[in-house]
Amino acid sequence: MKFFEKIKESLKKTRDNISGKISNIINLFTKIDEDFFEELEEILISSDVGMKTSEIICNKLREEVKKSGITDPKEIKNILINIITELLEDNNSKLNINTKPSIILVVGVNGVGKTTSIAKLAYNLQNQDKKVILAAGDTFRAAAVEQLDIWARLIDCPIVKQPEGSDSASVIYDTICSAKAHNSDVIICDTAGRLHNKQNLMRELEKINKIISRELPESNKEILLVLDASTGQNGLNQAIEFKKILNLTGIILTKLDGTARGGIILAIKNQLELPVKYIGLGEDLESLKEFNAREFSEALFSEI
Repeated sequence: MKFFEKIKESLKKTRDNISGKISNIINLFTKIDEDFFEELEEILISSDVGMKTSEIICNKLREEVKKSGITDPKEIKNILINIITELLEDNNSKLNINTKPSIILVVGVNGVGKTTSIAKLAYNLQNQDKKVILAAGDTFRAAAVEQLDIWARLIDCPIVKQPEGSDSASVIYDTICSAKAHNSDVIICDTAGRLHNKQNLMRELEKINKIISRELPESNKEILLVLDASTGQNGLNQAIEFKKILNLTGIILTKLDGTARGGIILAIKNQLELPVKYIGLGEDLESLKEFNAREFSEALFSEI
C-alpha cells in the first residue's frame, strides 16, 4: 500500500470527525461569512485541535479568503490544506543522528506505546542500514525489560539489559560501552515513565544525561516523547509536563489509526513548538512512519 493511501486509511476516524463536519457546513453555507468561521472554529475546537490553534487556523483562513477573493465555501479545501501543512511543517522533523554513535532517549508515560515504538523505530533504522543497539532502561516497570527483549529478538537487534529494579543509568552506560565496542550507529534507550513522580524521573534522567555527556560528548542526542493520540487533550497535558523537565527534541504520536482525536497533532505542534517526527499508523513493524506535514494534511482533508 502506498504511503499516502496508508495515512488516508489510518486517519479515517479523525477525517470523519473533522472533515465530515467541515463538509457539512460547506454544504450548509452558501457564502463565507462570520457565521461560517464561527461554525468552523467550533468544529476544530471540538475535534481536539485546541482553542488557540483553532483561532490561528481560522484567522489565517480569513486572511487567505480575503486575499483570494473567494466567496464559495466549496473553494476553501486547498487553502485549508496549505494552512495545516504550514502549521505542521518543521525544519527539525527529521532525526538528527549524523554522528557515530548517535543516541536517542525515548520517554513517555506507561501505556502510550513507548516500548513498541522503540522496537519499530529500531526496525525502521535497521532498514536504512543503521547498526542499532537497544538499552532496556525502563527497569522500574514490571516486565518492561522482558517486553523490549522480546521485540529485540523479533527484529534481530542487540540489546543491553539488567534485572528489574537495576539502576537505569547503569544500563545506559553498559549500552554505550557495547555500542563503542561494536561500532554501532544508533543507541535507542528506553526510560521509565514515571511522570507522576517527577523528582525521581528527573534524578534518573540527570544521571543518564551526565553519563551521555561524559561518554559521548560529541554525539547527536534526541529526546523523543511518545504520546497516545487517542488521549486527546490529556496527551497535550502530558507533553506540557514532560517539557517542563526535559529538553525534548520531538514527538512520536502513536495510535492515530484507532482514534477520531488525531486533531491533537495540531495542538501539540502549535502550543509546544515541538516537531512531530514519527506517527504510528497500526500494529505491524512497518506502521511507524516519518511524519510528512503535506501528506498528512492532504489525507486529512481528502474527502471535503
